[in-house]
Amino acid sequence: MEIGDVFGPYHFQVSREQLVRYAGASDDYNPIHYDDAAAKGFGLPGVIVHGMLNMGLIARYMLEEAFDGQARLEHYAVRFRQMVQPGCPLTVTGRVRDIADDVVYVDVQLAADGEKPAVTGKMRLRAGVRKGN
Repeated sequence: MEIGDVFGPYHFQVSREQLVRYAGASDDYNPIHYDDAAAKGFGLPGVIVHGMLNMGLIARYMLEEAFDGQARLEHYAVRFRQMVQPGCPLTVTGRVRDIADDVVYVDVQLAADGEKPAVTGKMRLRAGVRKGN
């Protein structure tokens, strides 16, 4: 692995079912995540995906796909830049910013509909860690 290496693109969509499951797991029952009328009442275009679900999906793709489960996430920070609606085509990518010993610094993003990034962030991962360690 070298500085500048790119991971992805990983393509997926968030379903309404995932929103319901995430709401239950996170105890976040804000109606903007399941009720179109309520979301529109708040000036939104319709139901939107939980920001933290987007954040979790980025981490999942980076850890499971890009690093094949062989890294431990030590630090992760994101910035939410735009809303994501369920069913929207999403793309996760990552780029190695720096490497120091067995620590890898990765810039990540989630783009919606091929537009500007909806979420951008930075991860610090300890590489070479086996699953279960």
